Amino acid sequence: MAAVRSARRPRRGGAPVARFVLLGFFLIFVLWPLYWMFNTSVKPSDDYLATPPVWFPTEPTLLHYEVALFTYRGLEGLINSLIISLSATALSALLGTTMAYSLARYNTGGQHLSFWVLSQRFLPPIGIVLPVFLIYRQVGLYDTHVGLIVAYTVFTLPVSVWMMFAYFRGMPRSMEEAALVDGCTRWEAFWRVAVPLAAPGIVAAAVFAFIACWTEFFFALLLTSRTAFTLPTVFRAFIGFQGAQYGEAAALAIVSLVPSIALGVLAQRHLVRGLTLGAVRG
Repeated sequence: MAAVRSARRPRRGGAPVARFVLLGFFLIFVLWPLYWMFNTSVKPSDDYLATPPVWFPTEPTLLHYEVALFTYRGLEGLINSLIISLSATALSALLGTTMAYSLARYNTGGQHLSFWVLSQRFLPPIGIVLPVFLIYRQVGLYDTHVGLIVAYTVFTLPVSVWMMFAYFRGMPRSMEEAALVDGCTRWEAFWRVAVPLAAPGIVAAAVFAFIACWTEFFFALLLTSRTAFTLPTVFRAFIGFQGAQYGEAAALAIVSLVPSIALGVLAQRHLVRGLTLGAVRG
């Protein structure tokens, strides 16, 4: 009987090996560009186009980071990006949560309003940037942090509302109704019961909004000049008529990855849960 069972049992010895091989190829595909970018940011300028390529610089330098952050005002762009992205993300999460809850629980605007909110993202930015530019020049919001925060909040709000709408719609009403029976008002039931339960979805929407704001280039290029410019707009200074500043561009790209990676690591647990539950329940 043991021989029969062993004969019937499928052999899966090669499955873990194939899995590790595929995982290794995937890690190389993802991590190799990051390593080459870091390598370019610390090696001297003479090694950029060397043949054969310099895989490990013998004399690494931090000069490119110093030039990118201080000479090209990359540090100022980094601070502006943090202020604008965090502010727009907070506003988008706050407004998106309340709007999505209203749509999911009270059917505000009927059954088609939620799709209309999402359809605002269908409009290409090039179609509205000129009117926004003219309005900003008239009201004094051009090249200001407030102006870009407002633009980014409007830009990310539809996606935040749609993600949270799917999450709230899949949440059971029983716990909120129990809070109402215990004496809570509608507002207290929302903040004390619904918001804590929806925390993973809120975090997921906030992370997506932050990444969209952090990497946005088009509005930042046209709505800012010398005061409220963001980090992505600094990269255009590295390409000129005399060539490209590869080391400085790579150094600033490495610096720009730090906030996104840190946010992803800190919010990983809530992010995975929020995306999974929101997608299944929606």
